[in-house]
Amino acid sequence: MASTAPITVSLASALKTTRSRQRDLEQLSPFELKDYLITLAKDSQQTAALTMLNAGRGNPNWISTEPRDAFFLLGQFAMKEARRVRDDGILAGMPPKKGCADRLRKFLSKNKGAAGADFLAGVLEYGVKIKNFVPDEWIHELTDSVIGDNYPVPPRALVHLEQILHDYLVKEMCDGRPPKGKFDLFPVEGGTAAMCYIFDSLMQNGLLKQGDTIALFLPTFTPYIEIAHLERFQFKIVAINASSVRADGTHDWHYPAAEIAKLENPKIKLAVTVNPSNPPSVAFSPIEMKQIVGLIRKNPDLVLVTDDVYGTFVPNFRSLMAEVPHNTICVYSFSKNFGCTGWRLGVIATHEKNTMDRRIAELPASWKKRLEKRYGAMTMEPEKLKFIDRLVADSRNVALNHTAGLSLPQQVQMGFFALSHLLDLKDAYKHLTMQIVRARRDALWRGLGVPLPPEDPMRGWYYVELDFMVWAKNTYGDAFCKYMTSNYEPVDFLFRLAEKSGVVLMDGGGFGGPPWSIRISLANLDDGDYSRIGKYMVDAATEYVEAWKAGQLVRSGPTAGKGQKVKASAAKRTAAGKGAAKKAARKAVKQAVKQAAKAERSARKGAK
Repeated sequence: MASTAPITVSLASALKTTRSRQRDLEQLSPFELKDYLITLAKDSQQTAALTMLNAGRGNPNWISTEPRDAFFLLGQFAMKEARRVRDDGILAGMPPKKGCADRLRKFLSKNKGAAGADFLAGVLEYGVKIKNFVPDEWIHELTDSVIGDNYPVPPRALVHLEQILHDYLVKEMCDGRPPKGKFDLFPVEGGTAAMCYIFDSLMQNGLLKQGDTIALFLPTFTPYIEIAHLERFQFKIVAINASSVRADGTHDWHYPAAEIAKLENPKIKLAVTVNPSNPPSVAFSPIEMKQIVGLIRKNPDLVLVTDDVYGTFVPNFRSLMAEVPHNTICVYSFSKNFGCTGWRLGVIATHEKNTMDRRIAELPASWKKRLEKRYGAMTMEPEKLKFIDRLVADSRNVALNHTAGLSLPQQVQMGFFALSHLLDLKDAYKHLTMQIVRARRDALWRGLGVPLPPEDPMRGWYYVELDFMVWAKNTYGDAFCKYMTSNYEPVDFLFRLAEKSGVVLMDGGGFGGPPWSIRISLANLDDGDYSRIGKYMVDAATEYVEAWKAGQLVRSGPTAGKGQKVKASAAKRTAAGKGAAKKAARKAVKQAVKQAAKAERSARKGAK
């Protein structure tokens, strides 16, 4: 006769980090939470012989070689030039201008086999033959700048290099089809500096005031959310949510027309977007872009800030700067495409005719008087100072405008990165980076054991955002979803991965996405690692399913981590079926996704 003594059925295995602790930690920025997860992953690495797989931060694990080789080779030439003027061994002069282009040609002829020589020759020819630069003017700007022996003059951007950067933005951000006119550029210390400068200057010049209403396209890079809530700004936020879903309930991360239509509200002074988005890496579709262009006519004072750092990962990408140039402030960072986060290279672009300048000219007399006083020490006509030049001055509290500007070696390296795309007529490098992230996407999905989502030409795949709760609902229904929300914090999945598998991912909810969503960077690990991450994610999800099913045999709504007392006969059946349940759970996950994919194909076919 079987014993009737109570025994314990184990639910999802206990973690080091309690639910209450998780609840506290999920208030942090996802970037700070990531550091805590890294600590847990390192601990698991030491105790369980696991290899930590950090797919959290988006720093790529590749670098662009040719523009770097050319940069260092130019440095060697520049040092020879400096010693032509004066050479005291440990002290040299400043590179001379006259004849420097011919001397560079001779230098390259003698160093034909050197890494970067062909590229540097291309740099010279692009400037002379394509841009019609005076050879000595062009090469002296590069040699003197790579040495870094002068202040940036002009402080906003070097004359020749600004034109190079302009060509790059036209090609990569405007798909080679720019609007009429030109853009004014301000090279800055990465996209992060650009954000700080833009918000500051908008406030200083009366285009934004504390407590104003701004719109954020969500999900987005977390600092945009956090900046808006700082005491200095205290903006009211209107969320433009990428809430579009497919027939099976999965996200396609596009913006429904009703969401974009919120921008018609004249109270909204500023709209901020990351395009392609972060984390989903999805760019505006032509339909979405057309709607935004149309609504600007209804709200012509609206200023758009677009962060286009992931634009090169989407074929034929077009930025808002190409479609609505007069209203747009573009932020572009070279960090992700070229693997140069440590260089801190970014650029701010505004059209020569823009809404910001018009609105400043229309400010009340009291504001104009205040701004004349602010900028009066740097120009006799402060009222004519363009917004882009106010950005430069504000970046150095105006008083230090004469020493403003990005360091000259940084401007040279930025220009060389830009030239690498301008000289690459087949776009070999850009296509290679696209192939890298897509191969890692495929590996991740193989590990997950599920079909890839439908092809979307606007998707860049630098990151992936997966919504755990959509999977839970599609696979096991509302009862399992209720079990999860009742017993776990949304970040529990991240803690489980870090503690059990040494995998570090990021909280998608912290980016303004769905609370149970997860961000995975496809840029910073080897291809094979992503297959392992996918398998570890399935293992973690299966553990929840097993616990839920074990609890269902007893009563609904089990308490996670504490176990429950049940009759021995039920416990015996549960224990006997534990191995089978794990296998069945995995099978159910794959089967459910296949059915969802089949339903989606049928829905698309029916819609045609």
